[in-house]
Amino acid sequence: MKRKAFIAGAAAVAVLGVAMLCFALSLYTDYRRSAFSGRSEIYVRPGEDPQALLDSILATGSVRHPRSLKRCFSRTGADESVKVGHYTLDPTSCGMYAARMFRNGWQSPVNLTLSGAIRSKGALSRKIGAQMLLDSSDVADALVSPAFLAGYGVDTTTLFCLIIPDTYQVYWTDPVEKVFDTFKTAHDRFWTEERQRKASAQGLTPNEVSVLASIVDGETRYVPEQPAIAGVYLNRLHTGMKLQADPTVAYLYGYTLRRILKRHLEIDSPYNTYMYAGLPPGPISCPPKSCLEAVLNPDRHGYLYFCANPSFDGSHLFATTYPEHLRNARAFQKALSERL
Repeated sequence: MKRKAFIAGAAAVAVLGVAMLCFALSLYTDYRRSAFSGRSEIYVRPGEDPQALLDSILATGSVRHPRSLKRCFSRTGADESVKVGHYTLDPTSCGMYAARMFRNGWQSPVNLTLSGAIRSKGALSRKIGAQMLLDSSDVADALVSPAFLAGYGVDTTTLFCLIIPDTYQVYWTDPVEKVFDTFKTAHDRFWTEERQRKASAQGLTPNEVSVLASIVDGETRYVPEQPAIAGVYLNRLHTGMKLQADPTVAYLYGYTLRRILKRHLEIDSPYNTYMYAGLPPGPISCPPKSCLEAVLNPDRHGYLYFCANPSFDGSHLFATTYPEHLRNARAFQKALSERL
């Protein structure tokens, strides 16, 4: 009897030891071992079913320990509730961290990129809405709200002075206020004391720099020539000439004109720089940093005129006198007519 009791006791101890070992291994797997063999970007949308989310993660084929991940989802309650957001799974993540991440909403930032031509509030709202959970209509409403914009020191006319095209780190679920907080922080960081001093040396405020930079942006995307074009417009401003900038007229027609004709210059608006001297009331687009820097650091020259190069390579021909400019302009118009 004693022998049988000993054997039974030893067997029980062995079973308990195996169970404890298995439990320890499961804890180690859940809490310490890498759960994923690759990197995945996961977007959890409103109304997402937690089980469907888990199934989609398992279906990626990058889960090293499927049973462990299922166990972690169950232990944390992530199989019943997950938070909306953008998450990153990578080889540094264990199953328990991943489950808690979804359960508690530990999001990874996303890149919000503003690039290309942003010439209207609609274009800006669509770019933001396309990259975030935000509905573009909610962004559009904010862009025409005087109360909202006043909180950032701008209005519907000077809005584009605030926005500097760049890539911003935000959270996918951020409300429009958080997004604009990010824009405001970047704007204030850009306008250092040195840049403000350079603006003042040109007789401009930071907002006026943005206005002129938007005109430069409308003239060319060829960065090497932007300081030269900025220099032309500054020369005109400083000598009292009208800017006579085609992009401001194009803005008045919603950038729908293929070619600006004499009749288009008759539109009565403070944005028509052929009719009114000085800068228009606000930017005609979101000027990129290269154009802001071009206005702050313009080329020093005596040019008052420029026109597109007939070679259509993106460069321009510059002139000091009007007769010289007319010759350049006729050459361009001839080349343009031949192309059209």
